[in-house]
Amino acid sequence: MKKWSMVLFGCLSLFLFSCKGKKAQPADSATDGTIHISVDESFKPIIEEQIQVFQSAYPKTKIIAHYKPEADCWNDLLNDSTRMVIVTKKITSEEANYYADSLGLYPQSDLLASDAVALVVNRNAPDSVFTKEEVAGMLLGTEKLPYKLVFDGVNATSTVRYAIDSILKGKLFNTSIITAARSSSEVVEYIAANPGYIGFVGVSWIGNPEDSKQLELLKKVRIAWLPCDSCEEANTYTKPWQEDILTKRYPYTREIYYVLKENHVGLGKAFVNFMNSDRGQLIFRRGYLVPARRIFIMRETQLKLVKPVKQ
Repeated sequence: MKKWSMVLFGCLSLFLFSCKGKKAQPADSATDGTIHISVDESFKPIIEEQIQVFQSAYPKTKIIAHYKPEADCWNDLLNDSTRMVIVTKKITSEEANYYADSLGLYPQSDLLASDAVALVVNRNAPDSVFTKEEVAGMLLGTEKLPYKLVFDGVNATSTVRYAIDSILKGKLFNTSIITAARSSSEVVEYIAANPGYIGFVGVSWIGNPEDSKQLELLKKVRIAWLPCDSCEEANTYTKPWQEDILTKRYPYTREIYYVLKENHVGLGKAFVNFMNSDRGQLIFRRGYLVPARRIFIMRETQLKLVKPVKQ
């Protein structure tokens, strides 16, 4: 009886060891499967297009994007169902170590493209040119210009964080003059209906002249002019055009990063590779953002006007 007990114990131990050593097989691959990602709502138009083109090339894949405030995206990194986040803040080594301790794998992260925060005003607003001091004063509630401000929320969003960190250099703005919309599209619609307000939105919502929906919105709102950083001529103003985002002449530029948690060659890495490929980078470029992997070449040219010859 003792002998049989020893045999049974040995078999049971071997079975448990083999089960423990066998890793669960990933449910997705580079060309097949479904994953969930969390995306800063500021980038919804451009990421929607990236996903659409990627899935058309790989029809067996499905990327389900959840668009939400940036802080919620970071929280989602700890969620088992979220494979990747797309945000405006680069992950620090301390944050990466924290997530590595919590998740059991070290998250991968890198730059995808550059973006800008645009200021939009109603078509009938008397002003569309502002200094950086005026913008900061309006955020603090000390500026006498007769405008209130609209954001895609009053906390937790990347646009709000940018205003505090980059425009106000860490100061908190006056929430009594801030109207909180639920999304970037609602910010633009609110400005279209209210001449006394200025809205802050990611440029991918309003800066693409090839997007028919954005062209319709531009009939109701205007993108404001802001001082040109590093321009040779004094009192030069600019808008969030691609060239001025690339050269940082537009003052309110920011970056788009991905943070991926994947320890196999899966769908998350495949989607990152696509966004970094020529095709994906051209989508960023066509959306009037500045791709990180594709170099813009700027050349000075001289045009000679020639009088047409009558036939």
